[in-house]
Amino acid sequence: MKAMILAAGLGTRMRPLTDFTPKPLLKAGGKPLIVWHLEKLAAAGFKEIVINIAWLGWQIPEALGDGSAWGVKLHYSDEQAESALETAGGILKALPWLGAESFLVVNGDIWCDYPCLPKMLAPQSLAHLILVNNPEHHPHGDFALAAGRARNEGAHKLTFSGLGYYHPHLFAGLAYGKRALGPVLRAAITQDLISAEHYQGTWLDIGTPERLAELDQHLNAVALAKQPKSTQPLAK
Repeated sequence: MKAMILAAGLGTRMRPLTDFTPKPLLKAGGKPLIVWHLEKLAAAGFKEIVINIAWLGWQIPEALGDGSAWGVKLHYSDEQAESALETAGGILKALPWLGAESFLVVNGDIWCDYPCLPKMLAPQSLAHLILVNNPEHHPHGDFALAAGRARNEGAHKLTFSGLGYYHPHLFAGLAYGKRALGPVLRAAITQDLISAEHYQGTWLDIGTPERLAELDQHLNAVALAKQPKSTQPLAK
């Protein structure tokens, strides 16, 4: 199975941090956000990863190279001429690299400890969405969940995490251009073509400088907790 990291966003909510640096290269816990994804995907067994790029996109392949540092092969889907194609449009453009089988897509501006292992889609499903508890900044959620299937309506909606497994057929018939993923998913949900699960582990949407600082603090605390007590700094 192949994977794709969505890294073409303009990062407007992250300004001024993204005035000269694309959001995926902003650091938390001592390394760029996108490197956390690469390390995780490589450890899960993914060998080929597509990264779409737009705003200051040239910096990303310059920083990551061909992926050999992580034991993977990287492909870059360049959207700089289109000023980013949004999620569905970006996936559609990258399909030639992703192939004819199901693939995993990860939003580049999230951090989650969900185990992103290769996963087979359930029969009669064109996608499998990872849903999480609603954060304070998105209290009403996106999709409901019933018996392992995603629903557009329900008494309690959950937030789409930005992690999803997709079959290329989900994007069949879409015209090339800027396209959001939400309408594509909702249309398929109406036909009961999407499964989902509720993940309740750690998940953060890194959409603002404040949330980036929160993630940095979290990762540094985790790293400190893993150190042998003899090497931890003494409290003042």
